[in-house]
Amino acid sequence: MRNITIIGAGFAALKAVSSLRKHDSKVQITLIAPRAELHYLPGIIWIPNNLRNRADLTVPLENFLRRHNVFFHQGNVTGLKDGGRIVETDNGDVANDGLIIASGGRFIKKLPGIEHCITPCEGITAAENIRERLKTMQGGTIAVGFAGNPNEPSAMRGGPMFEFLFGIDTLLRQQNRRDKFHLVFFSPAPQPGNRLGPKAMSGLLAEMGKRGIETHLGHKMKGFTEDKVTTEGGEFHADLILFMPGMTGNLWFDNTDLPRSAGGLLKADEHCKVEGFEKVYVAGDSGSFPGPDWMPKQAHMADLQAEAASKNLLAELSGKDVTATFKVELICIVDSVNKGMLVWRDEKRAVVLPFNRLFHWMKRGFEWWYLRQYR
Repeated sequence: MRNITIIGAGFAALKAVSSLRKHDSKVQITLIAPRAELHYLPGIIWIPNNLRNRADLTVPLENFLRRHNVFFHQGNVTGLKDGGRIVETDNGDVANDGLIIASGGRFIKKLPGIEHCITPCEGITAAENIRERLKTMQGGTIAVGFAGNPNEPSAMRGGPMFEFLFGIDTLLRQQNRRDKFHLVFFSPAPQPGNRLGPKAMSGLLAEMGKRGIETHLGHKMKGFTEDKVTTEGGEFHADLILFMPGMTGNLWFDNTDLPRSAGGLLKADEHCKVEGFEKVYVAGDSGSFPGPDWMPKQAHMADLQAEAASKNLLAELSGKDVTATFKVELICIVDSVNKGMLVWRDEKRAVVLPFNRLFHWMKRGFEWWYLRQYR
């Protein structure tokens, strides 16, 4: 019986599981990850405001894996051999007839002093650290910013940083102490958020203006100290720095012959197939895919790629033509804890609906709906 191995336990990996099982009830599926649990990272923006906690956002996967008849191999991937037919882990080798790589990305932490920053999307612990730091601060300057991978335009996490920025502003206002803090948003991009579309970018900058948030834009980053952000356009004081660097590939990619993009991700074609490899596919943050520069690294895009990868792998295993492609689509709600801005974009059009309380509740409702399938 054919065995498909999936690396990862995030959005792309779990979507691949459900898609494979939807199209083939008999294929054996093995999932490799350090833990059999999903961390719902879109919800960490609400941890500093105590709308969510670790238990809310950590979903054990035992029930999901049992329902889909998936074998779980606990371990950290260290490499591949035999053209991808064997996955090497720190808990033994795992053989496969087909492979889907959905192990996410890695943040580029090369800037001097970056250890003084909190990188929010590293996970729940980072968001908890932000919450605790805000509790102890009596005032001061909070700097929030992000950068990209210059060799991989899509490999960035900008949206969550707008949400942390606006969420912190909302929290301080709710606590009647906003006047004691100075908020600064910074980015080396002169038009941060432009991947959401010009209209969305204008809306985000206008919202910062309404909230009295200073901006420091268009200057290449030079580094950080414990209380300072330094760019080629000057430096400024900061008592708390939240910074999201660009993304690149996992370290274990270096122990493989997998083709890499200039930005360090796995090179894939429009079918999510890793170039030059048989029955090896990639989905989500691990891959570099053909498409527009604004193609997002987000859960929705990962789901669409995982669906295509699953269909194509099953087709290739059956000796059929690989034909499935994925739609390039950006859908997000930029949330500020009590309201949100809706952004939708595809290759033909872009729609932006301004901040509204309804969108905040839509985002919370989507979280409940989305996680039901994994509980």
